[in-house]
Amino acid sequence: PPPVQLIVQFLEQASKPSVNEQNQVQPPPDNKRNRILKLLALKVAAHLKWDLDVLEKSLSVPVLNMLLNELLCISKVPPGTKHVDVDLSSLPPTTAMAILLYNRWAIRTIVQSSFPVKQVKPGPPQLNVMNQMQQEKELTENILKVLKEQAADSILVLEGALKLNKDLYVHTIRTLDLLAMEPGMVNGETESSTAGLKISAEEIQCQVCYDLGAIYFQQGSTNPAVHENAKEKFFKTKELIAKNGSSSLHFTIDEERLAGYCQACGVLTSSSDDASQQATPYSQIHSCMKSGNYQDLVKIFLEDNLALSLPVQFRQSVLRELFQKAQQGNDALDEVCFKVCVCNTVCDVLQGRTIDIQFCQLFLKPSKEKIDFLLEVCSRSINLENASEALKRKMAAFLKNLCLGLEDLQLVFMISSHELFIKLLKDDERKLLIDQMRKRSPRINLCTKPVTSFYDIPASASVNIGQLEHQLILSVDPWRIRQILIELHGMTSERQFWTISNKWEVPNVYGNVILGIKDNLTRDLVYILMAKGLHCCAIKDFVHAKQLFAACLELVTEFSPKLRQVMLNEMLLLDIYTHEAGAGASGERPPSDLISRVRGYLEMRVPDIPLRQVIAEECVAFLLNWCENEYLTMQVPLPLVQTNPYVKLGQLLAATCKELPGPKESRRTAKDLWEVVVQICSVSNQHKRGNDGRVSLIKHRESTLGIMYRSELLSFIKKLREPLVLTTILSLFVKLHNVREDIVNDIAAEHISIWPSSIPNLQSVDFEAVAVTVKELVSYALTINANNHFWLIIQADIYFATNQYSAALHYYLQAGAVCSDFFNKMVPPDVYTDQVIKRMIKCCSLLNCHTQVAILCQFLREVDYKTAFKALQEQNSHDAMDSYYEYIWDVTILEYLTYLHHKRGETDKRQIAIKAIGQTELNASNPEEVLQLAAQRRKKKFLQAMAKLYF
Repeated sequence: PPPVQLIVQFLEQASKPSVNEQNQVQPPPDNKRNRILKLLALKVAAHLKWDLDVLEKSLSVPVLNMLLNELLCISKVPPGTKHVDVDLSSLPPTTAMAILLYNRWAIRTIVQSSFPVKQVKPGPPQLNVMNQMQQEKELTENILKVLKEQAADSILVLEGALKLNKDLYVHTIRTLDLLAMEPGMVNGETESSTAGLKISAEEIQCQVCYDLGAIYFQQGSTNPAVHENAKEKFFKTKELIAKNGSSSLHFTIDEERLAGYCQACGVLTSSSDDASQQATPYSQIHSCMKSGNYQDLVKIFLEDNLALSLPVQFRQSVLRELFQKAQQGNDALDEVCFKVCVCNTVCDVLQGRTIDIQFCQLFLKPSKEKIDFLLEVCSRSINLENASEALKRKMAAFLKNLCLGLEDLQLVFMISSHELFIKLLKDDERKLLIDQMRKRSPRINLCTKPVTSFYDIPASASVNIGQLEHQLILSVDPWRIRQILIELHGMTSERQFWTISNKWEVPNVYGNVILGIKDNLTRDLVYILMAKGLHCCAIKDFVHAKQLFAACLELVTEFSPKLRQVMLNEMLLLDIYTHEAGAGASGERPPSDLISRVRGYLEMRVPDIPLRQVIAEECVAFLLNWCENEYLTMQVPLPLVQTNPYVKLGQLLAATCKELPGPKESRRTAKDLWEVVVQICSVSNQHKRGNDGRVSLIKHRESTLGIMYRSELLSFIKKLREPLVLTTILSLFVKLHNVREDIVNDIAAEHISIWPSSIPNLQSVDFEAVAVTVKELVSYALTINANNHFWLIIQADIYFATNQYSAALHYYLQAGAVCSDFFNKMVPPDVYTDQVIKRMIKCCSLLNCHTQVAILCQFLREVDYKTAFKALQEQNSHDAMDSYYEYIWDVTILEYLTYLHHKRGETDKRQIAIKAIGQTELNASNPEEVLQLAAQRRKKKFLQAMAKLYF
C-alpha cells in the first residue's frame, strides 16, 4: 500500500479499544505493541518529510490529529500545556518544530473547512459503512470545534515563530529510532541542535507567513480590517520565495494560489500610498468600475493591449458586467461597451483568437466616430518597429476584412488612407483589395485615389445609374422615389428596377397582380412603394409606412380597383399596428371608426380581391383585445364563421369569455372551443407497409384535421393581450395537458373546471406538442403581465412537473409576493392552496432544505407533523437550519426540535430552540388573535427570507 495508507493502518491498530473480562470496553492499552505501531506511523510521516500538503490530501482530520498528537508526545511536549504559554526559543529544535507543525495544521484545517465541499454521491446503503461514516463525521466536527476555539492561540504561536531567527529540525526515522531506545542507551543526541532534518529559518518563515495569510484572509469575510494582515503576510511570502527560490523549500507552496491571494488582497484593501494601490491593473479596474470612471477604464484596457497582462477571461467578464449595467437602463454605457469590446477584439486579433460575436453586433451600424476609435486602438496596440511579421500580418488581415465588410465608401477610405493601413499593406495588396470590392459590388466604382465623397466619382452613364439606384434603395420619400424611377427609365428601358434590392419583398398574392401591370414605370413604382411600406411596418416605422401606402393608394386608384382594395386593407392593418403600439399600449380604446373598419373588412364580400391571412388574424385579435365580444358572438355573419378559421376561433373564444363565470348549462361554447382545439392538436395517423411486410404507424405532427395548424394557432394567441382571453385559452391547454393518462403532476389553472374532463380518443392527441404549447403560452402571458399570480403558479407547476425544483420555488414565491405586497399582507388562500404548499414542501425536500420543509408544514390547513419531524431528523441539510427556528410558531415542532438536539448532544442548537419556545407571544394561553398575529408575522419574515434566497 502507499506510505500514507500505512499511517492509517498503524494508527487504527494502535487505537483499537480492548475488552476486559466483564465484556466492558476499555481505552487502548499503553503496551509495547501499540507503542511500536505508533512509532511506525511516525516513521512513515518522517519518510514523507512531514509534508502537510501530502498528509492532508490522504489522511482524514481525525487520523492526522492523532498522528500530530503522537509527534507532540514523542517530542517531549508536556500534555495539557498551552502552546501559547511556551517559549519556543528555549525548547529543543525538534520540540519547537513539532509545536509549529501542529499549529500550522490547525490553522490550515480551519481554512480548509471554510471551503465548500462537493457532496459525494452515496452508493448502495450499508449499515456498518454508514455508521462508520457518521462516527467519522461527528469526530471531525468535534475536532474542528476545538481547533476553532484554539485558533487565536495557534495564530499567536505562529506569530511568535516569525520572531525566531534560527534554524529548526524535524524528526527523521533515525531520531525516532533513538527516542525509542531504552533511556540508558540514549546519548543525548536527540536533544542537540543537529539532530533531524534541518529546516532553515527562511523556509519556516515562508510557510508560516503563507498559513497566517490564509487564516487572516478567511477571517476577513467577517472583519475586513484583517485583510491588511493577510496582504502583509502574502507579500512577505512572495518576497521569501523570490529570495530563496521555490525549489529549495522542503514544503511546497501553491504559487498560483498565492498569486490569487495577493491579487484579491490588492483589490480588497485600500492604501494611502497611491503607488501601491495602483500597482496592478486589476485594482485599477476594480476602482474604476466602483467609481464609474469609465474613461480611465478604457485607457487601462488600451494600454494593456501592448502589455497583455490581463487574461482574456478577465477582459470578457468586465465587458459582460458593463453590458449588464447597460441593459439595466444606463444608456451612457453603450459607448463604453463598444470601446472596451474594440480593445478586446484587437487584443484577440493580435493573439490569433477568433473575433467575438459581440463586436460584429456592435459594428452593424458603423460610423465615423467608431472607425476613428477602432483605428486609434489598432495603432496603439502594435509597435511597428518591434512587432514580428506574423503580428503585422494578423493586423493587416483584420483591417482588410473590415474594409470588405463595409458598404459606405467614406468609411472604407478612412481605413485605407490611414497611416497604419498604408504601412501594413503593400501597393499590390491594396490594389487586390479594391478589385475584390469591385467584384463584390459591380455598381460601385472604386478608384485608387482618395475620394472625399461618394458623389465625387466622375459621372458616366453606368455611374449615374448606380448612384440613382443607391438613392432609390435608401429613400423612403414616395415623391423622391417616383422622381428617381422617372430618371432611371429615361436612361434605360431594359432594366426592371423592382429587382435591384433583395430586401424588397411583396407577398405572392399581391406580387402576381402588381407584376401584371403593363407599364414598366408604374409597375416598378407600385411594387417598390408597397415593398418599402411593408418593410417600414415590419420595423415599426409607421410614419413612413403611412406616407408610402398613401402614395401607392393614390396611384392605383386611377387604374385598378383590385389594387385599391388591397391598399385599403394594408392601411387598415397599418392603423391597427399604429394604435396598438401607441395609444393602445397605454390602455386607450381605439376610435369607433377603426373598429367599424375592422368589422367592415371581416364582412367584406368583394370577389377576386387578393387577401392576406394575417390581416384577418390581426382583425380578430384586435376585436378580442378590445372586448368586442358582443359583435364576435352575435353579429358576425354565419358564412364568414364557416369560411374564416380565425373568425370561428375568435367567436368561440369571445362566447366562452362572455359566459365566465357561469352555470354548467351555459358552457356549451366552452365545449365547442375545446373540441376545435383538441382537433388542432390531434395527429393524423397513416399506416404504411414496410419492406418486411409489417404495417407501421406514421404520425404527422402538423395535422390538417383541424381548422388550422397548431403553429398558426400559437401565432394567433401570441397576438392577444386581453387577460381574460389569455387566461381562458391557457386554462384550456392546461386541462388538455392534464387529461393525459400518464401525467404524474397536474398543473393548476383558473377556470379549469369549465372544460370537459376526458377525450374519447386519447391516442390521437399529440400531448408532446400540447406540453410545448403550454410552456410557450405561459411564457408569452408573463410578458404581457409578469404580476399575474395565476399565470405564475402555472409556470411554477410546469417547472415542478419537469423536476426543476429551484425554478419552481422561484415562481411559487413570486406568485405569493405579487399578490401580497412582498408578503407584507396575507397571501390569499386561493393562491397558496394546500396543493401549492405541498409542492413547495417537496421542492425544498428534494433540494435538501429540510428546515424549510418543517416550517412550510405549518402553512397547511392541518399541520403535517409527520413530514416536519421526518425532515428535522435529516442532518445533511443545505439550508440555514437553526437560523430558521425563529420562523417556527408551532410549539409542538419546537418541542420536538428541543428533544432532537438534546438527544444528539447539540447544546447550542437546543438553546436556540428553547429560546424560540420561550417567546411570550407563543404561549398557548394567549388569545387566538395573538397566536394568529404571531404566526402571520413569522410567515411574513420566512417568506421574505425565502424570496431573497430564490429571486
